Amino acid sequence: MLSRRFSSLFYDRILSNGESCDRDWLVYSKELDRVFCFSCKLFTKGHRKGQLANEGYNDWIHLGQRLKEHETSADHVLSMTAWYELRNRLQTDQTIDKAAQRQLEKEKDHWRKVLFRIVGIVKFLAKHNLAFRGSNSKLYDDSNGNFLGLVEMLAEFDPVIQEHVRRITNDETHVHYLGPRIQNELIHLLASAIKSEIIKKIKSAKYFSVILDCTPDVSHQEQMSLIIRYVDSTSGHVEESFLGFLDVNDTTGQALFDVLENELKILDLDIDNVRGQGYDNGSNMKGKHQGVQRKLLDVNPRAFYSACGCHSLNLTLCDMATKTCGRAKDFFGIIQRIYTAFANSTKKWQILKENIIGLTLKSVSATRWESRIDSVKAIRFQCADIREALLQVSDIDNDPAKSSEAKGLANNELGQYDFIVAVAIWYEVLYAANLVSKQMQEKDMLIDGYRETGFLQALESAKEIALEMDIGTTFTKKRKITRKRHHDENPEDTNIATMSPEELFRIEYFNTLIDQAIVSLETRFEQYKEYQKNFGFLFTSETLRSLDNQSLKSSCDNLEAVLKKDEKSDIDAKELYMELKFLQDFIPEERMGPVEILRFLKEHGCFPNATIAYRVLLTIPVTVASAERSFSKLKLLKTYLRSTMTQERLNDLAIIALEGELLEKIDYEHIIEDFISKNTKRMMLFK
Repeated sequence: MLSRRFSSLFYDRILSNGESCDRDWLVYSKELDRVFCFSCKLFTKGHRKGQLANEGYNDWIHLGQRLKEHETSADHVLSMTAWYELRNRLQTDQTIDKAAQRQLEKEKDHWRKVLFRIVGIVKFLAKHNLAFRGSNSKLYDDSNGNFLGLVEMLAEFDPVIQEHVRRITNDETHVHYLGPRIQNELIHLLASAIKSEIIKKIKSAKYFSVILDCTPDVSHQEQMSLIIRYVDSTSGHVEESFLGFLDVNDTTGQALFDVLENELKILDLDIDNVRGQGYDNGSNMKGKHQGVQRKLLDVNPRAFYSACGCHSLNLTLCDMATKTCGRAKDFFGIIQRIYTAFANSTKKWQILKENIIGLTLKSVSATRWESRIDSVKAIRFQCADIREALLQVSDIDNDPAKSSEAKGLANNELGQYDFIVAVAIWYEVLYAANLVSKQMQEKDMLIDGYRETGFLQALESAKEIALEMDIGTTFTKKRKITRKRHHDENPEDTNIATMSPEELFRIEYFNTLIDQAIVSLETRFEQYKEYQKNFGFLFTSETLRSLDNQSLKSSCDNLEAVLKKDEKSDIDAKELYMELKFLQDFIPEERMGPVEILRFLKEHGCFPNATIAYRVLLTIPVTVASAERSFSKLKLLKTYLRSTMTQERLNDLAIIALEGELLEKIDYEHIIEDFISKNTKRMMLFK
């Protein structure tokens, strides 16, 4: 068949009996768009050189005939004979320059070993967030940085690095691969290898979720962290992998979505395979009409949105403290004042340490509300000791204002039964919130149940503390204010007027606090009701076994509908029903969660639709904690690394620091080969 371009079919010579013979002497240059006979180019003498051995041949229409003529010519046979003889001599080390060849192989082996150790140093520093460079780049100079310092340390024990350093210090070589440019190149190669491994795992998993979070850096540049959540097809574990920080110049929902969509294209990930999206509570992210959630759902309706559970819980606690009664708003201000009374002086802090054992006072966190339990816990279990320490501080402080502040906190706050009860209530609420924040899948406390029984529990705890402190167990009675009423005013509520101080505290403080929590939880966690509706029947083995045939079939039909796009669904409802129906009797009796059920399904391999359903279920994110951790890592990198580090290099270092475990699966030989191939001079040295 005639062709106007080179075809790989020309590499094979078809014999008359139908067998093929490999033309291993034929070489095609893509750059020149010509073919050559490499043996004739090497061994045929000048005046006998033909077109294939000289400038190349590119008459593709007549190439087949020209190749047949060439491969049967005497010059070609002589050239191939010379090549086979040379190849045999090279393989048996019988060439004239065999000594030089052995020396070259020895030198190549030395440089590969040097690079292997340099890559190891780069990996160690990057994985542990350590700065590479100091104020100079010379061996055995002060302040030359961690990288050269580790090279110097290895030279004391390792003969390869010892020889390498000897050559450098004796000026026997000017190519040492210890400079900043090489460090950056190796960092990039390591990060690229990790990224490629992650992308390979995501494509193998097929379904994935995107987790995004934004924050401005010190230069006021908005950055968006991209986390991909997926189920590892090999191990069955749920993975959340960091893939980089994305620069954002516009924080509108459309602009953020455009950045996400473009990055997925660069990573070669199909946006139609997105099965979940998780963000914080920013309106530009979670907005139902103009946020990233809406923009992604318009493209892919199967990308189920899930608000960050930790952010929602955090904002619920914030609502409790800021949207209820005045005393609830003041509570954490008092906690912070108690901490500050000791923290502003080492002498006062020593007094505190002498009075308490174990738990110490903590400053109130400005962002993570559930972590405020650490601030309340120390007071809850050491109230008497802290009060005694405050009284001692008031006696020794020469500053009248600070002395009065400490005495007022000891007598007016820690000395009041109302505040002690508030401490007991807030400790129970924060304790439950802290548990739920760490284990969102479990319900350690039903807060609507706490409304019924929690106040009496708080009173019991407060009474024990009050008796230990030798203070009364009665609530402060408000002075009744009487005023003249106009004829058209309603009389005062007689029920409130006749209530005891304890009952008033329960209604005005406790009930208001808990009611606000319940309302806020129901509002902020409303999205999870839809999640429960679609996937709830798969949550546990107990739930699955409890369904009758009709309920199970209805749940399967609903799941097929929500996983459908363009009349194609991820699962077949009828097949899923049959698989789950059999699984109800086949699954072990012990209680199993979705992760354990998925592993069980993978072990048996005969439940394809159920396996897909559980993969999608586990792909949907619960929190954006991984994105928050990536920003914490970025802060560490910017703190400990040189400020001149580019954004691309920071991205590479963050990937290594956060996903460094994957380095153990990466072949260093591959990294070194990539490194060598980047530069022609390096290729000449190693090839």
